[in-house]
Amino acid sequence: MSAAPLLVLDVVGMTPRLLAHMPRLRALGEQGFASRLDTSFPAVTCTVQSTFLTGQPAAGHGIVGNGWYFRELGEVLLWRQHNRLVRGDKLWDAARRAQPGYRVANICWWYAMGADVDLTVTPRPVYYSDGRKEPDCYTWPPELHDELTGKFGTFPLFQYWGPTASIASSRWIADAARHVVATHAPDLTLVYVPHLDYDLQRFGPDHPRAAAAAAQVDLALGPLLDEAAARGITVVALSEYGITNVSRPVDVNRALRRAGLLEVHTQDGMEYLDPWTSRAFAVADHQVAHVYVRDPADTDRVRQLLAGLDGVAEVLDEEGKKAHGIDHPRAGELVAVADPDAWFTYYYWLDDDRAPDFARLVEIHRKPGYDPAELFMDPDDPGVKLRAAAALARKKLGMRYRMSVVPLDPSPVRGSHGRLPDDPADGPVLLCSSPEQARDHYDATEVKDLLLRLAGLAPDPH
Repeated sequence: MSAAPLLVLDVVGMTPRLLAHMPRLRALGEQGFASRLDTSFPAVTCTVQSTFLTGQPAAGHGIVGNGWYFRELGEVLLWRQHNRLVRGDKLWDAARRAQPGYRVANICWWYAMGADVDLTVTPRPVYYSDGRKEPDCYTWPPELHDELTGKFGTFPLFQYWGPTASIASSRWIADAARHVVATHAPDLTLVYVPHLDYDLQRFGPDHPRAAAAAAQVDLALGPLLDEAAARGITVVALSEYGITNVSRPVDVNRALRRAGLLEVHTQDGMEYLDPWTSRAFAVADHQVAHVYVRDPADTDRVRQLLAGLDGVAEVLDEEGKKAHGIDHPRAGELVAVADPDAWFTYYYWLDDDRAPDFARLVEIHRKPGYDPAELFMDPDDPGVKLRAAAALARKKLGMRYRMSVVPLDPSPVRGSHGRLPDDPADGPVLLCSSPEQARDHYDATEVKDLLLRLAGLAPDPH
């Protein structure tokens, strides 16, 4: 007996509150069931997706955030892409034990590179040798690239993240997923839909732009949902986290530097974090920060410093990390969690004139922490749009360019996530088009087994 086909939509940021503006997705729960989804910690994309696919918390699969300090390399690296970083038995491994030949398509879920799936689509810029970066995507098999770009155009990378992020990227992803479902008929199709991240972080979840973004996502997914219904595909729509209102950035690295714990080195007048010589530094990731302490003798001092910072709710030591399922060697010696209305910057310089040039760019791989200010053009720079237009003109001429538009003032950010939600209405949700397996709530660690049961590849425990 063959597996029942599944379409799994990761609609990041979807909450019970936002479903009021998403009639197509809401109808899935009305047709089947809707459940509260208890997310994993930290509630960030790479961690939660890995929990969905392995059934383990971060302590098991090792993805302790969107990035961490790679001690073996001496570097902070965020947004790595290779699937080998994710430990544990993956959903498709379990499915293939039950049904050899089970076919999986991954459309933009993270850690797509090198994953043992049958079809892959993931954002992947072209990095030219002269320093230019152009939008594109990686696919497996290779011929899928021209198949998709020929039909839908080049993947809109600059609408996927940055000041111009918009519904265009999620629409492209939804269209590509519909094409894959219709022409390749995988048993399982995983689709990542990022659009709610943008305006909810820019303006906060209570702003009218948040409701408009939810309606845009719902509309963009309509044709894909119609395709699934016509083919008898069970649809699961879930979210990794909910985005909540914030108003206070916390400069955790600056506090460590002022205390003489964080070191920098200087080149061409710009300061760079020096993790090798720092006694303590933080990898900021939304509302969670991994704090790496070189000498155990400094741990208690660092813990007390962090606990005394305005905007820090708690500091997890070894016992706290274990209680939160994040006691993994990749984690910091300490993990700071922000207050509900606060979030952590990665900033470590004390004078903006000494900031590295990448601080003003959309540069997710060079910054030693997450930077939501990349969603904005600097509102205090009167020439920012003119400079952006000039850079765009150079780009169109095939010349090198620098889109130096990101503000160094983090105060415009109005939404964040990472800590566990205080109110289920602001947390993630799970919707399913089939009433089978209906429950009031699921834990993120149970999603893998739920999908196997919906596919008919695992027995119902009840």
